[in-house]
Amino acid sequence: MTDADDLRARTRALLADHPPATTSRAGFLAARFDAGLAWVHYPEGLGGLGAARSLQSVVDAELAAAGAPDNDPRRIGIGLGMAAPTILAYGTEEQKRRFLRPLWLGEEVWCQLFSEPGAGSDLAALSTRAVLGDDGVWTVTGQKVWTSSAHLARWAILIARTDPAQPKHRGITYFLCDMTDPGVEVRPLRQITGEAEFNEVFLTEVRIPDSHRLGEVGDGWQVARTTLMNERVSIGGSTGGRESGMIAPLARTWRERPELRTHALHQRLITLWVESEVARLTGERLRQQLAVGQPGPEGSGLKLSFARLNQQISGLEVELLGEEGLLYDDWTMRRPELVDFTGRGPGYRYLRSKGNSIEGGTSEVLLNIVAERVLGLPTEPRTDKDVAWKDLAR
Repeated sequence: MTDADDLRARTRALLADHPPATTSRAGFLAARFDAGLAWVHYPEGLGGLGAARSLQSVVDAELAAAGAPDNDPRRIGIGLGMAAPTILAYGTEEQKRRFLRPLWLGEEVWCQLFSEPGAGSDLAALSTRAVLGDDGVWTVTGQKVWTSSAHLARWAILIARTDPAQPKHRGITYFLCDMTDPGVEVRPLRQITGEAEFNEVFLTEVRIPDSHRLGEVGDGWQVARTTLMNERVSIGGSTGGRESGMIAPLARTWRERPELRTHALHQRLITLWVESEVARLTGERLRQQLAVGQPGPEGSGLKLSFARLNQQISGLEVELLGEEGLLYDDWTMRRPELVDFTGRGPGYRYLRSKGNSIEGGTSEVLLNIVAERVLGLPTEPRTDKDVAWKDLAR
């Protein structure tokens, strides 16, 4: 069994053989992956050592102390938080070896082709079609929307309907789509912030080999649930110390601008500060649970809290600043590589946080998940449960 002492020794050996000061970033990251210190809980040969997930912090602490480079996790968050655990759970050995290394190194950016104009909250209603030809290649046609990083991505995780005669939660298959293939068109969606961090993606007879199918034909919904659970954990359960995240700039403004303070605003700030700390500690507990198992519906509750707090905190920040809060730093149309809440002004935080209750599952859908799967309440009546997708009213 690999323990903490063994991991410290392995990490120090990596640092000795590849000193961060004299080794290129790419070279160091490659050596780290090959040493099994990327994801220590992944299998050997796939960036890990089959160790306990909780021991990753041992490696990270040693590397941080040595000033070693990271793999820019914010830029490749979809790959790390969604694609990688799904490929690990359902991929063939060939798929794992092909995709996991360049994904972790950041050589290949990933995006998520799930939501559609008519299938957002009700994702299982998706209509993008995939038809298998005699040559063993699937032809995919449809439209996806709200796709973060599609303008940067080389690969996408994609779900499409392969059997319209099945009820909507069945007859769906999960694919790995090459975003550079003919028939893939990415168009920017300019948001209320002025940026186009999201995209819509049009798929016109895109050919995907069956070797890029993840999981069994028709089992895509089950595979997608693994992705979605990991997505909600990655959105709502981000790491950080006390007073990190959205509460940080608000608390800083409060301390630096005493002339803005009122008793009523102080009471609201204290309430949100405490709730933010509770959410942070809950996220830490969830990460500890993940160290010994798999993500569950608890991530949905954490993501719910994340959305609500971000919107309330950013609203209070704008209110605290008064007229200054109405200013906006930059309306330039650009297609950013990541969302930077704390690197922009209060106006940006206020506007961008409106999307937190939509992305990664709407708050309304997550409330149902928490009610049914965490609290054990009766499920909502479904009239479409056993009806073929092709027969549903649209």
